[in-house]
Amino acid sequence: MKKTVLITGTSSGFGKAATRYFSKHKWNVVATMRNPAAEKELTAMPDVLVTRLDVLDKHSIKEAIAAGIARFGKIDAVINNAGFGLFGVFEGTPPEKIKEQFDVNVFGVMNVTRGILPHFRQQKSGVIINISSGAGVFTLPMLSLYCASKFALEGFSESLAYELASQNIQVKIIEPGGVISTNFGERSAQESLFNEPIEDYNDFIATTNQTFVALRSARLAREEDVAQVIFTAATDGTNRIRYVATPDIAPMVKARRETSEDDYVAEMRRRFAAKQEA
Repeated sequence: MKKTVLITGTSSGFGKAATRYFSKHKWNVVATMRNPAAEKELTAMPDVLVTRLDVLDKHSIKEAIAAGIARFGKIDAVINNAGFGLFGVFEGTPPEKIKEQFDVNVFGVMNVTRGILPHFRQQKSGVIINISSGAGVFTLPMLSLYCASKFALEGFSESLAYELASQNIQVKIIEPGGVISTNFGERSAQESLFNEPIEDYNDFIATTNQTFVALRSARLAREEDVAQVIFTAATDGTNRIRYVATPDIAPMVKARRETSEDDYVAEMRRRFAAKQEA
């Protein structure tokens, strides 16, 4: 019997790439998004059910899960992919956007997870894969709220993994960095238009933007590469929790996890200092 995966946020990015990858490898896919009427590519794929799911609408979550089970018999894995990132200094970010950041990236994941758990417990198996970020391991300035949401997601996921092991349910965390083909940067740029400009940060922002240009130039992975790591996490049958999905962030992950606190913080301050000493 073919296995079935439900994926959130499949209209673009990692979600769409994962839908293609799982379908190519003979899985049924419940491809969910907020506006399925606009989707053309995925609806034409065999054994892919495109249906509405808004992670902030608990009724739509319940309906999408029910539709997937009705179509394919059961769901074996859920990929919590829907999310976005705020970019800009914290002080200039409107409170309503801060709330939205956590509503989608943290509470939305919790909503979908809560929705699928009764089904997984009933069948005594299941895999939950949460898409985090390198920004859930190390922090970057101008991304304080995105980092905070992903740090929260990482803590929730790891703790949940210990709980759900008692039910034979696995929890996995995917940690991608920059990807050439994703539209994540464009969405973040659009979100930053809501920010209030504060002149005192101008020098810092200019220096930080130069550093981000260098980070973006290091991007080598594609969305498909991340989809392959997601598929590995869903199928490797191990108790491994974390998967670093792109090579560009591997040095920073290593530094955060293996370097002393003082050395690590000193290096990060050097990278993002607004004014360099002569």
